Amino acid sequence: MRRSLPLIATSGSHPGGRSAMTCRFRCGDACFHEVPNTSGNAYVGDVIAGALSRRSVMRAAAVVTVATATGAAVVGTGAPQAAAAPDASAHKGEKGARGLRFAPVAPNTEDAVTIPDGYRQNVVIRWGEPILRGAPAFDPENQTAAAQAGQFGYNNDFLALLPLPGERGRRLLVANHEYTDEILMFRGYDAENPTREQAEIAWAAHGLSAVVVEGDHRTGRLTAVPRHHLNRRVTATTEFRLTGPAAGSDLLKTSADPTGRKVLGTLNNCSGGTTPWGTTLHGEENFNQYFANSSRATDKRYGIGTGATERKWERFDKRFDIAREPNEVHRFGYVVEFDPYDPTSTPRKHTALGRFKHEAATVRLTEDGRPVVYTGDDERFDYFYKFVGSKRMRRGGSRADREHNLSLLDEGTLYVARLTGDSPAADVDGSGKLPADGEFDGSGEWIPLATATARGAVSHVDGMTAEEVFVFTRLAGDKVGATKMDRPEDIQPSPHTGKVYVALTNNTNRGKAGSAPADEANPRNANKHGHILELTEARGRAESTRFGWSLFLVAGDPADPATYFAGFPKDRVSPISCPDNVAFDPHGNLWISTDGNQLGSHDGLFGVATRGDRRGELKQFLTVPTGAETCGPLVQDRRVLVAVQHPGEVDGASVEKPASVWPDGPGKIVRPAVVAVWRADGCDIGI
Repeated sequence: MRRSLPLIATSGSHPGGRSAMTCRFRCGDACFHEVPNTSGNAYVGDVIAGALSRRSVMRAAAVVTVATATGAAVVGTGAPQAAAAPDASAHKGEKGARGLRFAPVAPNTEDAVTIPDGYRQNVVIRWGEPILRGAPAFDPENQTAAAQAGQFGYNNDFLALLPLPGERGRRLLVANHEYTDEILMFRGYDAENPTREQAEIAWAAHGLSAVVVEGDHRTGRLTAVPRHHLNRRVTATTEFRLTGPAAGSDLLKTSADPTGRKVLGTLNNCSGGTTPWGTTLHGEENFNQYFANSSRATDKRYGIGTGATERKWERFDKRFDIAREPNEVHRFGYVVEFDPYDPTSTPRKHTALGRFKHEAATVRLTEDGRPVVYTGDDERFDYFYKFVGSKRMRRGGSRADREHNLSLLDEGTLYVARLTGDSPAADVDGSGKLPADGEFDGSGEWIPLATATARGAVSHVDGMTAEEVFVFTRLAGDKVGATKMDRPEDIQPSPHTGKVYVALTNNTNRGKAGSAPADEANPRNANKHGHILELTEARGRAESTRFGWSLFLVAGDPADPATYFAGFPKDRVSPISCPDNVAFDPHGNLWISTDGNQLGSHDGLFGVATRGDRRGELKQFLTVPTGAETCGPLVQDRRVLVAVQHPGEVDGASVEKPASVWPDGPGKIVRPAVVAVWRADGCDIGI
């Protein structure tokens, strides 16, 4: 049943700080359907809870109220206020961690992208801007599917900025387009009776965009170069290849594709990654929301509903109706690989990396050149995974080398994580009381699920074939006893230390009746702020099957004793809530974008030191407009890029009643966009 929406609600009205509109259009009300994971596996909250409190008590003798910031942002009105960021003037004798030497932006509710004093910004590209030859100028009152297929897509998320040899000052920007907000796209939109044209426009607004951008050598400004021969749109109707061990399986065959090797489109691409061989990876996340009329237990485990979908696409294409095309849904939920340097290439869906709600896919190489891919399953109480390839990357640039590298993610072993704490369960009661051992870490193992080779695939899960493991990966994780996590999202290995950082956004179900309470995995019931886990592979080897872990950051108001910032003094950090995407800067600092801030401020981008005596020093760099989420951060020497996703996505908002006027001001339709930020003096970020 479709819920009616309130006219206006604050972002805190829904779990994780999202508006009801966000929950409907991005993830199909994932926080309101039954939790798909009903296994008895250990919950991560059972593993790490006491860790936070122990180090917080040992490192900080008292909680100090955080002072107001002197950054460019001004705290708005009309929303509860979080503790403010630290006062830069109070610490003039401290330079801060290298790369983080800026006056932090104060928490605020401005309908703008707010940045530190001394920095400048520009909108690089907006939804609807033409990028292909022949595409018309954007006209929201007369939009067509054909026009949208040649224009920058909607709700940009992951960003990659790749080199463009031979074109000085230019780079190749690749962006995901996660989902569509039809209410904010179409004037007079009737959610119960969408038109075919509206559905086809939405299909064309999903997917990926590749667009060449040009930098101003005097500033950090970036502008799109329309009609470049490398510019490309990939949509929900573009042809993809299914590759790897499940390709050709009976589980993937449909009436339109009896081979089980060709699928149209990619949906709900969230975060992603770049590969050392020059391609980009994109995680299909909340694909469940696009498919109607399921009656199978395997679909229920993926959160797929029994009735009509929000967008009603099943009315216009039977492949979205499971009752009529039962296997189509098995062809979504994979990691997509895209070759942006070849406009004629067919993107691939890699079944060897498993099928679930991939938030991201980040790559590192073993010492002998084999790929290791980390990816999280963004659902309450689900798991995070690692794939270790068996083939070595080739360094050459020939066509044969490139084809070889495009097959690297088709052979190898898929693992899921199991974490173990080192404190007796009786020592942890959920109150934050220190366990007797006083430790703040634990160990873990990567449990093999299946191995794919050129000769075939082998399952390591009792009762499941290899094909079933790769198509029903969540069920495989259940069977081997993987550790339940609090919405594992982006995962990034540090290029400086090799340590791996896992963003866990939140889980407001923790501690509720019938759900696991907080114990040694997390100190708080109703975890609405999230945390970040730091993982160290055994012997520093990416292919290891064992690891150590610790809590690096537990988010929230620094004045709350349940928060932790790697031991850094909490009167000198910015408040942060709901970590989502993460990235590293050239200095080894971790940058964190947020989704669903529960502290009364808009979402933002934060930098935190991971090494040295300033480890844990966290500063807010920017905030995004009303209703928006911060996505796709890229932090370079002299430029920061963010994807401003779903601005104006506030309950009750519509084209007729906008909640935001960003980026073009009153009278213009609100548009997701990519923003570049740089220092006004042209020097490096945070130096």
